[in-house]
Amino acid sequence: MDYGRLCKEILDLDPKIRYAGVCDDTGETKFGSQREGVENLLSSEETKRSNLEALARWALRNTLSPKVGKGRYAMAEYEKVKRITIPSEDNSHLLLVTTEVKADHSRIIQQVLKLI
Repeated sequence: MDYGRLCKEILDLDPKIRYAGVCDDTGETKFGSQREGVENLLSSEETKRSNLEALARWALRNTLSPKVGKGRYAMAEYEKVKRITIPSEDNSHLLLVTTEVKADHSRIIQQVLKLI
């Protein structure tokens, strides 16, 4: 999959999408596109730590997957942003999408899943 192109296509889905990026299993951001004019809320070190925490949460979710099925996405709402996390098919990468709090996350999630 061309993750660079995917990140750009995701940004084009909705003006309330702030960022789309892909991290590998070490937490390193390999591909990413941020909307022009959007201010980073986290430093690069904090972003990597956040990615590692997201990876750890997916590993925990996967322990239940034999009973409940494979996770398709997770969404968390914070005071300043919403964060959507979607695993790659082989769980080696995570797609991370952040939006403005007032974004229609359900619609965005469905559109992103169609792109994948």
